[in-house]
Amino acid sequence: MHHDRYPDDLVASVLERTRSVALVGASADPARPSHGVMAWWIARGAEVHPVNPGLAGGTILGRRVAAALADVPGEIDLVDVFRRADAAGAVVDEALALSPLPRTVWMQLGVRDDAAAARAEAAGVTVIMDRCPKIEAARLDGAR
Repeated sequence: MHHDRYPDDLVASVLERTRSVALVGASADPARPSHGVMAWWIARGAEVHPVNPGLAGGTILGRRVAAALADVPGEIDLVDVFRRADAAGAVVDEALALSPLPRTVWMQLGVRDDAAAARAEAAGVTVIMDRCPKIEAARLDGAR
């Protein structure tokens, strides 16, 4: 897949089918973008699991924080990556160790790792990079 542009129907499909999200790099600080996107996912009705080893065992927006993706209970539809680009590959590898695999890995604005994307796609996982689902949803809703 070409990762500079994503078809609107692909983005819309991912957003519509996502029911459970593991948000890696979740922050308890309401001023942080990850906090706002987590609240947005929750408002959409998604089951959201914050992942942050430094906050593990606590809660963010009423959700218990996991230390790692492997600690998230149940199946994960989408792994939302709020980590620096140089850490994204390790997050993707964690996601690829899950069973069942998540359907999608979504790397936030400024986060891109083409090698990690290739590994995920080879395993059948959809990858979207350098985009924000909240922004994409608002853009798509405005286009309709």
